Amino acid sequence: MSSLVRPLTQLFGVVFTLIGIAGFILGDAVWVFEVNTTHNIVHLLTGLLGFGAAMNGKERLYLLTIGVVYAAVAAMGFAMDGDILGLFHANDEDNYLHTAVAVLGILVGTSKKK
Repeated sequence: MSSLVRPLTQLFGVVFTLIGIAGFILGDAVWVFEVNTTHNIVHLLTGLLGFGAAMNGKERLYLLTIGVVYAAVAAMGFAMDGDILGLFHANDEDNYLHTAVAVLGILVGTSKKK
């Protein structure tokens, strides 16, 4: 699984950046996910940090950090009916996606180095 560290970081960089941009273009919803300006900025930052981590050899730190942060966001989303610190709302689809990002980030970020 350690061979996935760089590709997953790069994938998160691309996908989160594109979703952040799409949120600004499409408005309040990107497919089935609820977004607002704050949510879009978080996605852009997550993506740009992924690019930076991949270029600077900090992929594991990035994946672990994203994993922990997105786990907290998912937990808040499920526990607080989608309210994330009053900054944005996350629907069930967001919560499940945040959970998947958290699990992938933590699993791949903690995988044994070869």
